[in-house]
Parts: sequence; C-alpha cells; structure tokens
Amino acid sequence: MAFKHSLAAAFMLFLALCGAISSARAEPLQIVGFGDSLMAGFSLGPGEGFTDKLQAALRAKGHDVTVANAGVSGDTSSGGLSRLDWSVPEGTKLVILELGANDMLRGISTAITQKNLDDMLAKLKQRKIAVLLAGMRAAPNLGADYQNSFDAIFPKLAEKYGVPLYPFFLDGVAGETAFQLDDGLHPNARGVDRMVERILPTVEKAIATAQGAS
Repeated sequence: MAFKHSLAAAFMLFLALCGAISSARAEPLQIVGFGDSLMAGFSLGPGEGFTDKLQAALRAKGHDVTVANAGVSGDTSSGGLSRLDWSVPEGTKLVILELGANDMLRGISTAITQKNLDDMLAKLKQRKIAVLLAGMRAAPNLGADYQNSFDAIFPKLAEKYGVPLYPFFLDGVAGETAFQLDDGLHPNARGVDRMVERILPTVEKAIATAQGAS
C-alpha cells in the first residue's frame, strides 16, 4: 500500500513538474507598433510594411517576438490618445510609439502634440508597458520657431519618462526620392528596409529592457 502511495505521489510530482516547465516556456514577446500611416504601411503590399519587416528582421536575429501593426493612416496624436487603450492589448510588453507627423503637417500647436504624447506615455507607464519613442522632425517651411518647438518634444518626453528615443523615424528616407513613394512623404518598400535596418539596434535594446522588466 505504501508503495502504491509513493508511486502515486511520484506520478503527481512528475505531472506538476511537466506543468511548471510548460508554463515556464516563454511566449513570444508581444510588440505593438502604434502610429500613423508610416507605421500602417501606406500604399505598400502585404509583408512590405514596417511592422512586418521589423518582425522578420528580429526573428532572423533569434528574437521570439510578434510585432502587431496598430498604425492608422492620417492619425494625429489626439486620435492616437483616444484609441490607445483598445489598440494596445493586454500582454503587450513593448510599444513603439510613432505619432506627431500629421500634427506637424497640419500645423497643430506643439503644446497639444506634447500633451497628447505625454498622456500616452503616462498611460503605458501605468500599465507597466515598455516604450520606444520614435521621434519626428518638423518640415523647415513651417518656420524656425515651430520647427524648434516641435523637434524638442520627443527628447523632452523621452527624458521625462526615462524611455529610449529613436530620434527620427524616417532617418535615411526623408528627402531620399529613391526610398520614397511618389508623394515624397511615405517610404516605399526599399525605404522600409532602410528604416528597419537603422532602428533595429535600438529596438533590440528596448526588447532587452522589456524582458528584464517582465
């Protein structure tokens, strides 16, 4: 009888260990690319957008991740703030926050843009979600005062919240016609490749931070 009890106990222990091992297996780290048409993949084909190519590049380097596309073409920082809660699902570990370009193109007050981005960062911090802030730069034809005020938003907020900053999301693409669509604003597929290549080291560091915090 004692032997049977011992055998049963050993079997239950084995099942418990199997369950613990199974639950300990890491799920893919969930990343959300939250932004406007630059994130959404405006006028690009399947698999050609930023989030798809970033996911492929990260997986090629051995990162077990999923990168969800939460980009909405034409979105302003106000629109982003209004949809943040339901666009970033539970379980998200890292958000790449890319908004502000449409605010700039519409000449929206930089105080409004900064307040909206500040509120988004505060909400994500409250949810304990790591953030990589992707900066934008103002067009020079808007005047030096607006340009200086707008460009300063992103480093200020990155410092305030202690989040990593990628200074210019369109680095290597802006002003380079070979990497842009005919509208001169959005990246083509080659442009997205360049964007991913340049931001990849910063994303990898942000992933390491997100994994350390979880």
